[in-house]
Amino acid sequence: MRIALFTETYLPSINGVVTHVKTLKEGLEALGHTVMVVTADSRVNNHVIADDVMYCPAVKLKKIYNYDIAPPISKERLDKLRNFAPDIIHIHNEFGVGISGVLIARSLKVPLVYTLHTMYDDYVYYVAKTQAFGKVVTSASHLYAKILASTASAITGPSAKVSEYFKACGVKKKVHVIPNSVELDVFNPECVDKQAALELRRKFGFADDDMVYCFCGRLGKEKNVTLLLEYWAAHVKQEDKIKLFILGDGPLHEQHCKEAESLGISDMVKFAGRVEHPDLPAYYACCDAYITASLSDTCSISMLEGMAMHLPVLSLKDELNEGQVVDGVNGYNFTNAEEMYELLKKLRDMPKDKLHEFGARTRESIKTSGAIRLANDLLDVYKEAIGVYEKKKTKKRKLKKRYRKIRRMYAPRNKYSIKK
Repeated sequence: MRIALFTETYLPSINGVVTHVKTLKEGLEALGHTVMVVTADSRVNNHVIADDVMYCPAVKLKKIYNYDIAPPISKERLDKLRNFAPDIIHIHNEFGVGISGVLIARSLKVPLVYTLHTMYDDYVYYVAKTQAFGKVVTSASHLYAKILASTASAITGPSAKVSEYFKACGVKKKVHVIPNSVELDVFNPECVDKQAALELRRKFGFADDDMVYCFCGRLGKEKNVTLLLEYWAAHVKQEDKIKLFILGDGPLHEQHCKEAESLGISDMVKFAGRVEHPDLPAYYACCDAYITASLSDTCSISMLEGMAMHLPVLSLKDELNEGQVVDGVNGYNFTNAEEMYELLKKLRDMPKDKLHEFGARTRESIKTSGAIRLANDLLDVYKEAIGVYEKKKTKKRKLKKRYRKIRRMYAPRNKYSIKK
């Protein structure tokens, strides 16, 4: 099968969608399929194809995560996709490149699959500064998602949260819930230099007997780091020997640093800033557990990476993501600051051998989350989408044939055609 994956961002940028598309591409290619990634890139002036990736000219939006946005219509892009001759087009974003995927799928007459990765209701604040305008933007985004879903032969998402979002948008189609995957070969504690991890602990001032919890993600409002810091300040004390290590950068990086200082927990919270993807395994290896208060994630890849690195997870309870963190299996869920504090101490006081076993069970719980599993799950969706598309084409052909027949029946006859 020849598959075109459309995404607004791709390597060298790193985020959840990039990791998902990269892993999917690798899985599909390992199964013998041909894949082309189509992405926006403000560094190019013409459409460039390199290593099965088409880089499309774009402009950079500095106020929105520095995303590159490409115009949705391009004859050159269409011609290159026509030469590639995809059997299916799969869009992973909703902006310039995503719209381009919709239009090209229609032009080339191939089925379209749409994956929603982002709960946009949690990101409205980036463009709407007032509550009233926020409601307008939310309504518009719901309508937009509904229109995109209506054009697709199949829609997917990483968790049940996506199904609920589509329902809120008025979409009645079936949503294929396909959990995100993690690069299990890359995020493997057995492959990490233990000395490098130890040096990282010392670099950031963690003592050997400190219990270090990490969070990894882009530091924006939707990640709820402010709440995590407030919970920390409410109960955790210096003598508890419990530390928080925040990995990542973003628009609220400086604000969170100031919050930690004003809350009096600067000695217990360290900010690593941006960490390059190849360096992440060592950063996870220098920690003891993962913690998150984010309710905007559908199936956090950063969390999965931590779990692959033997880090049990403490997570703010999210009903729509129930089952991702199972109490006593791969971590624990908390609902308030006091519960979080008790769980922090519970893992801290766990004997080292028991904590190691817990970490091993945590990795075991996601051992089927690799590239091949993701690719196989989506191949099933692709086959279903092709079936749905072909069924619609057959129905349209029958309707056109019936319409032509009716036209002939009721068309006015020429007098010379009347039989005598």
